[in-house]
Amino acid sequence: METKLVLKEHITDYIPQRNPIVMIDTLNYCEGSVTITSFEVREDNIFVKDGVLHEPGIIENIAQTAAVKAGYEVKKLGVAPVVGFIGAIKDLIINKLPEIGDILETTVTLKMNVMGITLVEGVSRCNGEIIASCEMKIFIQNPEQ
Repeated sequence: METKLVLKEHITDYIPQRNPIVMIDTLNYCEGSVTITSFEVREDNIFVKDGVLHEPGIIENIAQTAAVKAGYEVKKLGVAPVVGFIGAIKDLIINKLPEIGDILETTVTLKMNVMGITLVEGVSRCNGEIIASCEMKIFIQNPEQ
């Protein structure tokens, strides 16, 4: 899985977030219900304190991995990325906080998408070790609003 679908310099073409809140660098894989991204933890990240990426940054990374899938799909249709909002987080487990220089690889699996509500399962790994997982409900804003 070496092929990168979207590199860092183009990632904001696929997600509505802008710096300093961009929490993914590369879209590595997007096929069917599975999306995989990578993200390097950098010192200047707003969620980094005392040399580690804290929980809100990990959660946002999972949410943006879900968002980039939607953005990747609509970009093929020539449509701008839609805005989504985290509606609920269930069964959040954070085993470890990644440090500056670590690379997060996050996998999001789409479980359901009905009437503007998307349910995903997210798993973040660092050096092959699962550091976080959760189920996330995301509400998609109607583009006409």
